[in-house]
Amino acid sequence: MQSFTEENYLKTIYYLATRQEGEVSTNALAEMTATKAASVTDMLRKLADKQLIHYKKYQGVRLTDEGERLALQIIRRHRLWEVFLVEKLGFGWDEVHEIAEELEHIRSEELVSRLDTYLGHPQFDPHGDPIPTPAGQMPQTGYRKLSEVLTGQDVRLMGVLEHSTEFLQHLDHSQLTLGCSVTVTEINAFDKSVLLQIASGHTVFISHEVAKNLLVN
Repeated sequence: MQSFTEENYLKTIYYLATRQEGEVSTNALAEMTATKAASVTDMLRKLADKQLIHYKKYQGVRLTDEGERLALQIIRRHRLWEVFLVEKLGFGWDEVHEIAEELEHIRSEELVSRLDTYLGHPQFDPHGDPIPTPAGQMPQTGYRKLSEVLTGQDVRLMGVLEHSTEFLQHLDHSQLTLGCSVTVTEINAFDKSVLLQIASGHTVFISHEVAKNLLVN
């Protein structure tokens, strides 16, 4: 049985590993978890003793097959709870992450199965993130970042990489919602900010940093 902290580390290692090549560094984990490097090292040793990660000092860390299986279970629970909170309890997509962070540690397989059935077996959470299957497989989306789209191209907003309340509220204010169609009409040569034409007729400028955190298809 893993502690809540251990589960959070497994999920964080998985998250970081999907966004880079090679092993995850101790410094990256310390930054992501807002924890001192020495405390991160202690936790990594515990996870290695449980054979949930491959870890060598100064060489980074990666999940074992069992560690990845557990990480995907946690992510599945988290994303199902987010769907429930938005669709059934009326929370905004900017309000659910921290609540789901607590609910994801409820380990009842029967509860998760019934929750999945009750929600109609959703494939994506409110932020556009794919929900791992019961068998522990993460669906591949093939989405790309809006920052990679060329001028004149039409795309549909499918997901976000940043889940902070401030970021999601910024998108709401800009009328950028999942599923909306946008056209890249201008890319500023100096700072790479992007002018978007939304299908509803609204236009909005977004920064390069925002564009890097929007997934489109």
